[in-house]
Amino acid sequence: MKLYRTGKAAQLLGISKPTLIRKIKTEEIKAYRVGKEYRIPESEIKRLLEGKTPDKVVIYARVSSRDQKEDLERQVEYLKNYCASKGYQVAKIITDISSGLNENRKGLKQLFKLIESGEITKVVITYRDRLTRFGFKYLEQYFNSHGVEIEVIFDDEEKTPEKELVEDLLAIVTSFAGKLYGARSHKKKRLVEAVKNALRDD
Repeated sequence: MKLYRTGKAAQLLGISKPTLIRKIKTEEIKAYRVGKEYRIPESEIKRLLEGKTPDKVVIYARVSSRDQKEDLERQVEYLKNYCASKGYQVAKIITDISSGLNENRKGLKQLFKLIESGEITKVVITYRDRLTRFGFKYLEQYFNSHGVEIEVIFDDEEKTPEKELVEDLLAIVTSFAGKLYGARSHKKKRLVEAVKNALRDD
């Protein structure tokens, strides 16, 4: 009887390794314990793949500014190669050039429409903060409630470039000042300019 390691089994089934482990623990997937690891029998892989429709995958990539366009292209290329290695069928590639704090991103809105219409089953991203700077767990729960899995290639936080962090900080200050003083007030403009000058001095 042929047994597969969890990494290979996850690849064959088109799911992430953490999802596979979770399904093993809930006994949705039959596996054998070998020391501290699990092994999945070939017969179980075949059973799960029978009648299984391929995942409809969306690649999502984001950078914060237009001068990072080359980084965006590299990000997309890496995601495409990753999906090809996993055997995923990429239904759409969505990109954004905007802060991770911006909830009105064109690409993000498009992604939500695809999820809500049931057109996709998986979203693949490089790092969590490419999708959102804060509140990733809430988004993940919402996606899951529509039968969509978020697959994050790298578990660790991305070491975001300083410029992007500065832009995110300014976005927070601008939003806060607008709510406090009004969108067009002079106090708001002065506060934002003061923060900009302070950041330049550093």
